[in-house]
Amino acid sequence: MSQGQPRRPESGQDEGIKYGDVFAVSGDLAGQPVAPQDAAMMQSAETAVLGQTQKGGPASVMQSAATYNERAGVVSHDQASDAPRDQGVSVTETVVPSGRVVTEFVAGQAVGQVMETEEKQSRVPEGAKITIGEALEAAALTAGDKPVEQSDAAAIRAAEARATGSGVTVPGGIAAQAQSVADSNATAREEDKAKLRDILSDATAKLPADKAVDRDDAARVVGAEIRNKADMTTTPGGVAASVAAAARLNQDRQ
Repeated sequence: MSQGQPRRPESGQDEGIKYGDVFAVSGDLAGQPVAPQDAAMMQSAETAVLGQTQKGGPASVMQSAATYNERAGVVSHDQASDAPRDQGVSVTETVVPSGRVVTEFVAGQAVGQVMETEEKQSRVPEGAKITIGEALEAAALTAGDKPVEQSDAAAIRAAEARATGSGVTVPGGIAAQAQSVADSNATAREEDKAKLRDILSDATAKLPADKAVDRDDAARVVGAEIRNKADMTTTPGGVAASVAAAARLNQDRQ
């Protein structure tokens, strides 16, 4: 869940470090300063789910930013920013085959995600690695409410190609379905748009072949997703992020 270090505002600015400076968030949240009580809430949420605050995780980043903001006089020690205060922060845990996906949210927007072995497991069975299909199903759980866009379709197409070992889109497969849905969503009303969960909830069964995720798979999927997004970033909890998280976990299991 490592995030970028908070960026110190340029000389002459007094607005402090905002959420948009350290996380890929949008809307009102992006323009609000990180406040001490926001960080405290995230620390409590991380500890409740993970047992401790994660080094380099969202709570750590928020604490660093909040400390700077308090010293700069942008926020007070007992202050919480509007969006986190009104909508809260949370850490969710989703169990997937051979592990779990932990996603952290501020005001409903994902700010961090990691896939790891379940804490209850004392030992990972030899050869037990997360497959591409399982990683796609994890994305359906962590970002299932996201409408399918061209960037998602491109990432799913890359994932299917890596799973099957073929550069040809499988007729009627998840990549073909994702592309069709992305095209339809481009002109559909917001409430009528198909979501990622509609395509990926049973990805393992839909793939004609599957394989354990490795770093090369993750690189292809991440590259496909960011090439088709205007901001050139991956979606938190989305297809590329879930495949990349699976690759990191599989690497640790070697």
